[in-house]
Amino acid sequence: MAVFAVTYAYADGSAAARDEHRPAHREYLGGLSERGVNLCSGPFGPEEAPGALLLFRAGSREEAVAHTEKDPFRIQGLVAEVSAQEWVPVLGPLAEHF
Repeated sequence: MAVFAVTYAYADGSAAARDEHRPAHREYLGGLSERGVNLCSGPFGPEEAPGALLLFRAGSREEAVAHTEKDPFRIQGLVAEVSAQEWVPVLGPLAEHF
């Protein structure tokens, strides 16, 4: 299985709704972590465009994106754009795990 860098671009004006749905969002991603799909995830910093990075283990780009479809943030329309790129860890502590 490959690793994919999945990025979310949050919908404009969605900050309050993200706060409301964050517990369910984190619970969903936690379930993916328990299954070995979500390797690491989190939002971009406060000075960046609103969004997040999720590192997923998946068999294909399509499978990686499909894992996001039941995310409460996606269901509630809080994510304007999802993209996925295969990522090949080579150096550093994370690379040692792949």
